[in-house]
Amino acid sequence: MTLSASRAAALRDLLAKPEMAVMPCCFDALSAKLIEQAGFPATFMSGFAVSAARLGLPDTGLISYGEIVDTGRNICAATGIPVIGDGDTGYGNAVNVKRTVKGYAQAGFASVMIEDQLWPKRCGHTRGKAVVERAEAVARIQAAADARDELRDAGGDILILARSDARGTDGLDEGLRRMEAFAAAGADILFLEAPKSEEEMRAFCQATDKPTLANMVEQGETPVLPPKVLEEIGYGLAAYPLTLLAAAMKAMQDALAAFKAGEHPKDLLDWDSLRDVVGFNAYYQEEERYRS
Repeated sequence: MTLSASRAAALRDLLAKPEMAVMPCCFDALSAKLIEQAGFPATFMSGFAVSAARLGLPDTGLISYGEIVDTGRNICAATGIPVIGDGDTGYGNAVNVKRTVKGYAQAGFASVMIEDQLWPKRCGHTRGKAVVERAEAVARIQAAADARDELRDAGGDILILARSDARGTDGLDEGLRRMEAFAAAGADILFLEAPKSEEEMRAFCQATDKPTLANMVEQGETPVLPPKVLEEIGYGLAAYPLTLLAAAMKAMQDALAAFKAGEHPKDLLDWDSLRDVVGFNAYYQEEERYRS
């Protein structure tokens, strides 16, 4: 069984449980390791956060397939938990979508998200986004599902997370119609981006029997509800795409402000813990095994 197939199986098992999985999102191998060490059962590689951390640029389609899948490969290699990868629009037409899905599987992802935005895409909680026609959007998900099935025939596997941003451009009804069409096209998990109220979130979850994902963006378009409320609404996964990035940026800004003021930063991770998180202690144990 391939790495992607074993982690896809683990993600399917997670989604089959009655409890919702809380899923802080990562942006590099280190943040993914911290998520796993904290005891979370899965993580999501946030495209917004990767674009910010790797390029220092906004999530407006500036990062390429090669750059983001390379980051994902490092993340998957650093962790043992299932990782969902942000595959944006699939980076082209339906044939490109198939290549993207297979490339993410080869990198070790348990799932890949494909969305219906018009390229260049952008964060779902920022201005200026647009979606393709419904038929083209469905064709992307069909192509992604076909790629998944071809992977299975070859001993691999990956789950398809289908996202629609149509709520923000065409209204809730169109967003729900796309969710229904994506499910019929073979999507494994559904993600309606940026519902504007708890009522809209309930309408989404009640309209499907597929696993659903809630996207919790602080100060975004969707209310950030407690995990227990999200679980009661019917969500199977809750992703927090910017929380760790925002926490890391705030901590670095505070440390830099202390340096600027002629002081030494406070509340730092101690030296022993830092070495342990990065992996020095595990390295030393391995080194000892082979000492002659």
